[in-house]
This record gives sequence, structure tokens and C-alpha cells, in this order.
Amino acid sequence: MFRNVAIRLQQGHRTIGFPKGQPTLPDRFRGVPVVDRAKCPVGCRDCVEACPTDAITIDRKGLRLDLGRCLFCTDCVEACPERAIRYTQDFRLAGRRRDDLILNGESLKQAEALDKKARRLFGRSLKLRQVSAGGCNGCEADVNVLSTVVFDLGRFGIQMVASPRHADGLLITGPVTENMRLALKKTYDAAPAPKIVIAVGACAISGGPYINHPEQHNGADNVVPVDLYIPGCPPHPLTILDGLLRLLGRLEDGRPGA
Repeated sequence: MFRNVAIRLQQGHRTIGFPKGQPTLPDRFRGVPVVDRAKCPVGCRDCVEACPTDAITIDRKGLRLDLGRCLFCTDCVEACPERAIRYTQDFRLAGRRRDDLILNGESLKQAEALDKKARRLFGRSLKLRQVSAGGCNGCEADVNVLSTVVFDLGRFGIQMVASPRHADGLLITGPVTENMRLALKKTYDAAPAPKIVIAVGACAISGGPYINHPEQHNGADNVVPVDLYIPGCPPHPLTILDGLLRLLGRLEDGRPGA
């Protein structure tokens, strides 16, 4: 027993300090992408053709990048002859509206908080039923990590529950396959109103790599209404946590540590 206590003392405090401070991320982390339009060669479409999910398009204003479709695979970075696209260390990716995930030369709009009435209901205690609607288990694994001692989701009053009847809303992963469409709808209907819905990962937002495949429904908002979109393939646990806290009004000014 004493040996176990000594080891625990050696380990020290294991829970990260976020949101009181800026977390340390590995160099290989891929956060919000940045496009330097001044470097884009006229008429070049190399990045557009390289993107496996058509997340990149070009219109009259220039290059547009849809984070809801983006797999963060860096195929566009490698294809660009001028290295006009790069990924930053900014993990704050979540948005309240689908259109907020489209980068068109402006900075990414941070997720806004729920209205005052909803924050009174969910701000201190939020129970979520997680639904894997045909996911590969990547997003599911990073959602599960939030319950470990490192992130300790429970310290914010957020908890995953086993039944939709005990839930304040749903957290959905996966592209919503045809086999899961009815199950998702029934789970949504079983959750008592008022309720919120969170789509986590490229699949749950747009269908991800399976986009437009006939056996899936291109994301959760084609089956149920969505209140928060969290991009990534899969999104980092910090990205998910940041989105949840912004939804609850814990990070209203757009900075960690608010």
C-alpha cells in the first residue's frame, strides 16, 4: 500500500490546467488551417484536386475551406507548390452554425454560448447520451478520453449517461448510416425537451470520407437538429472540451482561461 501511495505522490497532479491556461500541444498537432491567398498561384487548383472530401473550393473571392468536410490529412499542404496552406496549433474549432465552419479569408468564428435560459438549465449540469451512428471509433475514443483523470470532464458538471431519458441532449459521432438513422431518431425523441445536439467529427458533420455515399446520410443534421459542430478527424479531446465549454458560456470572450 505504501508503495502505491509513493508512486501516486511521484505522479503528482495529472489533470490538465485548461481552461485556466493555454495547454501544451505536440508539434505535429493540426489545428485551425490558415490559407495565405497572396501565395496562391493564379489558376492553380492543385489543392482542390488533392482534397479527398472536396473540402476546398475556389470562387470569385478565392480559396474556401470547409472545416466540416476537412479530414486534416495535409494532402492539400503537400499538393500546394507554394505552401500557401498550413495548419496552426489553434485547437478552437467548434461552431454553432454549419456555415461558421467555412474559412473564406476571415478568421474562424468561435462557437457562441446558448441563450440565457438554456445556460440556466444546462450550465452547471449537462448530461449527454453519446450515439455512435456508424463511426470508425476514432471520435468515440477521443470522447471517452474526456472522462479520464487527464481531462476530467466531470469537474465541469458534464457527464455521459447510459439512457437518453436521463440526458439533456445527444453527442453524435459517425456519418449516420442507414442502419443507424432510425435508432438516432428514436434516441433523439426519447430525450426530454428542451435538449441539445452536438455533432463531433467530420463524419457527424458532413459524412467525412463517406460523403455522398448512398448508405449514409451525410451527417447528423440531416436527421436531427444540431446545436454545436466540432470538426476534426477525429477532433482532439481539447477541441471537444473547448466546444462544450463555449456552448455553456464558460469561455465567452474567445480565450482559454476566461
